[in-house]
Amino acid sequence: MRYELVWFDSLGAKSSCIFVETPDVKIVIDPGVAIMHGSFPASWENKKRWLEEGYRRVKSALIDSDVVIITHYHYDHFLPNDIELYYGKTLLVKNPNEYINDSQRDRALHFFSKLYEFLGVEMYVKNPEKTYEDPLKRIPEALSIKYGDYSERKKELIEKGYKWFWGRTEKWRAYKWIREHEKGDTKIIFAENKRMKYGKTTIRFTEPFFHGIEFSRVGWVYSVVIEHGGEKLLHSSDLNGPIIEDYARWIIEENPEVLILDGPMTYMLGYMLNKINLKRAIDNAVNIVRNTEFKVMVYDHHLPREERFRERTEDVWMTAERLKKRVLTASEYMGKRPVVLRNKDI
Repeated sequence: MRYELVWFDSLGAKSSCIFVETPDVKIVIDPGVAIMHGSFPASWENKKRWLEEGYRRVKSALIDSDVVIITHYHYDHFLPNDIELYYGKTLLVKNPNEYINDSQRDRALHFFSKLYEFLGVEMYVKNPEKTYEDPLKRIPEALSIKYGDYSERKKELIEKGYKWFWGRTEKWRAYKWIREHEKGDTKIIFAENKRMKYGKTTIRFTEPFFHGIEFSRVGWVYSVVIEHGGEKLLHSSDLNGPIIEDYARWIIEENPEVLILDGPMTYMLGYMLNKINLKRAIDNAVNIVRNTEFKVMVYDHHLPREERFRERTEDVWMTAERLKKRVLTASEYMGKRPVVLRNKDI
């Protein structure tokens, strides 16, 4: 199994795109790229240049692929407008009908309406009016963790989260549902909880995972495991650390040789990330480093968006150094320094 880190945040534009090739199939995961935020320490010209370079590389990987995996509908994870690039491929995508928030649903509608028009097929199917179970039943370890005075605050947030979640299920039951499309040259399959076989290559997908904390309003994602010839690669998508302990335990149990792990959004500390959840993310990543026998862990997406990311996640890097484990950003894997650490105005 061969893999290529196509584009990641440490190269100067937001992305978590990887290309995987086996003797059976060529796979691209999350072919998207987005420009860095306003506070990123670089000039507009450089941000635009990195975005354009990232776009060229992501587009090239997408063209070269047989299978396209889209874990969710943020623009740093898929190209919404290059519809013709998806023709003739199998798209294993996040279900746009459920376990999704409003903004991602809108982006998915925009994407699929153009794609189905391009294919000349009907987009909608009858809504199955599903019922939903308590999503927190799947993360008992996260719920059992106590955080001192913050525990009461967490109870309040969980109660608000439940109200938000059940409100979302009503929306999902009211949507016009986008259909899967499995005929012809282009296939569109909603991938959560599925297992796909291509010769001796297996691709497995998780159930919907929270994008960060419990009941994250940002939505849901899924993680991907690719196996071939006794090797295993795991792409975590946007777990933000992971913050949730059960997701860290799942990664440890999978024990991949290659781990693509996104980190906490330290550039959002004090805004969308508090110190308690940062500590959870660090503790979980340290636990992964200690208990997973990976050959390499690419610890990148979300992290290198501000200059103090190493300092703020120091325990992870120090644990890896002490255990002589290979943990590095995508740019370092390529022999380059993360752009956020090079110079404030390069």
